Amino acid sequence: MELDPRGQRFAATLTSVVLVVVLATGWGWLALAQAIVFAITAADPRRGPYAYVYRAFVLPRLGPPAEREPVPPVRFAQLVGFSFMAVASVGYLSGVTTLGVVFAAFALLAAFLNAAFGLCLGCEAYLAIRRLSARNA
Repeated sequence: MELDPRGQRFAATLTSVVLVVVLATGWGWLALAQAIVFAITAADPRRGPYAYVYRAFVLPRLGPPAEREPVPPVRFAQLVGFSFMAVASVGYLSGVTTLGVVFAAFALLAAFLNAAFGLCLGCEAYLAIRRLSARNA
């Protein structure tokens, strides 16, 4: 199974907007909602909420993709995003706001790099781990 990379950038754009709101307002429940979005998308990137929005409203205007990308790096990146936002939401909801801000800011940095430049840090980390694993085996 492969994915349309434009959909991943669209999702990263929506994620960036959500994370800017989280950082601006300190809404721990919104941070938790974004963590849940990451968890759903890590389980199956085609079934993530942002993927549905992309397929319903954006893809029909763009047409079929010229290229595709493999699913495993995207799933890993979503799992990393989930981890960061889980910690951020715990920080915000428990009153340790600094913890929430730091982890939400790191998640925003990663999402923004993907949205603006197509650089998926989680995907690159996945590929580096795979290379190291293959070299050590």
